[in-house]
Amino acid sequence: MSKDITDIIFDLDGTLIDSAPSILESYKLALEVNNIEPICQLNSDLIGPPLRETLTKITGISDISTLNKLADDFKKYYDLGGYRSTKPFFGVGELLKECKFSGHRLHIATNKRLVPTTLILNYFGWKQYFKSIYALDSVSPSFSNKRIMLSALLDVENINLNSAIYVGDRFEDYQSAIDNDLNFLGAIWGYQDQKLVTNEAIICCHKLEQFSQYINN
Repeated sequence: MSKDITDIIFDLDGTLIDSAPSILESYKLALEVNNIEPICQLNSDLIGPPLRETLTKITGISDISTLNKLADDFKKYYDLGGYRSTKPFFGVGELLKECKFSGHRLHIATNKRLVPTTLILNYFGWKQYFKSIYALDSVSPSFSNKRIMLSALLDVENINLNSAIYVGDRFEDYQSAIDNDLNFLGAIWGYQDQKLVTNEAIICCHKLEQFSQYINN
């Protein structure tokens, strides 16, 4: 990993914030209003992938119109207030402030939709710290996956791969970074994706207070 990191790209859910309670409650309400029983447990394992992908996993439904209705109901509950139940991981606000004022350029690359991403960043007063915010639906048509989204971010923001790093909490984040020849740091101070934790080839940060050691050394 380069010793001269200039650009830090953060995932959002599970990396900077614990969004599980607010997201799971919104899934629950969307299912209830449509009289649909989940086919799997509503737990933190569902946090991270895109909305419709998760709804298919939860319901086993592939019908587009039904999924669209569920997605619309989820957005209604989540965007109009549910997101406020999101909790930042302890110390994240200070970490972002420290990174920003030490000269790092900060970015967001998330599977989360742009509307709630922006709402949450504003809610916590964090939006000021980020040079760019990328979500799957930041463009039309939407980015098909995180790998392509990261590639676009790196290109548009003119980021040098050797001096940038992506920080995420899921193996998908690691794979997306590697596919773009981008440095990666596993964030396992919150959720713990076993594919990250048990892979000795992946550098992981276990405690938020240790983060600067991985960026500055």
